[in-house]
Amino acid sequence: MQDIQVEWLDVTQVTPYARNSRTHSDEQVAQVAASIKEFGWTNPILIDEKHTIIAGHGRLMAAQRLGFDEVPTIMLPNLTDAQKRAYVIADNKLALNAGWDEEMLAVEIEELLDQGYDLDLTGFGANEIDSLLAEANKVED
Repeated sequence: MQDIQVEWLDVTQVTPYARNSRTHSDEQVAQVAASIKEFGWTNPILIDEKHTIIAGHGRLMAAQRLGFDEVPTIMLPNLTDAQKRAYVIADNKLALNAGWDEEMLAVEIEELLDQGYDLDLTGFGANEIDSLLAEANKVED
């Protein structure tokens, strides 16, 4: 097992992977930027030994939008080129393969709402939240 170390690099030292197949809309980059502002850097950018991004393109874009000079990175130096290319895809797709326990999600959203928390920071839109809570209320009735 490798020793994981976070290293802060100048944003100009980190290079996006030219063949990254994941896209980031302006709205989604704004959501990531808001998350970084609210929660801090909870997920460093993964890079190879040439400082090319393996995972974290959206986080770099958010950092640039926020005017940050440096970003936290974790280097993954022992991956083959094929492993790097596959991980660029897997990092995004594996998260999409997860589901939601909608009853538990509704409970969490309702409690955050009751506390006056800014639900935009969850990444869910107002319509999604309204639909989720309406469905939860139907189940209760």
